[in-house]
Amino acid sequence: MQPKEKILYIDKNWCKGCGICVSFCPKDVLELKDEKVNIKNIDACIKCGQCELRCPDYAIYLGGK
Repeated sequence: MQPKEKILYIDKNWCKGCGICVSFCPKDVLELKDEKVNIKNIDACIKCGQCELRCPDYAIYLGGK
C-alpha cells in the first residue's frame, strides 16, 4: 500500500493525551483538544508515520481504506 492510500486513524479511547504524537508531527497536523489528540489539518499530513511510531498507547495509526 502506498503512503498516499493510507488513512490516519485515532482511537480516542486509548489516547491518554500525552502529546508525544503532536510533538513529533513534522507538519503540525495534530493537536491536543479536551486532553485527547485531534486531527486539526489532515490536508497537511504526509503520512510519514511518526505519530504512529511514537504513540506509547497505540492510539494513533495509519491504515488502509
